[in-house]
Amino acid sequence: MNASEVKALLESTINDCKVTAEGEGCNFRIIVVSSEFEGMSTVKRQQLVYSHLQDAISSGAIHAVTMKTYTPEQFSTL
Repeated sequence: MNASEVKALLESTINDCKVTAEGEGCNFRIIVVSSEFEGMSTVKRQQLVYSHLQDAISSGAIHAVTMKTYTPEQFSTL
């Protein structure tokens, strides 16, 4: 799996989502921005993202993910 595949997977499965993905092999760094995160704790946001990556993690295509999650409003203030 490559970074563009991780990006495409998340953008197609999480509503109103924009993803920046970097990495190679099976280690990735991602930033996920979605209005779906409104009202969610950081842990709940990460659980949502991991739920969409679970098949790739189980198969070994993804070994490690470092992520940051933001609502659009939070991201606009960075």
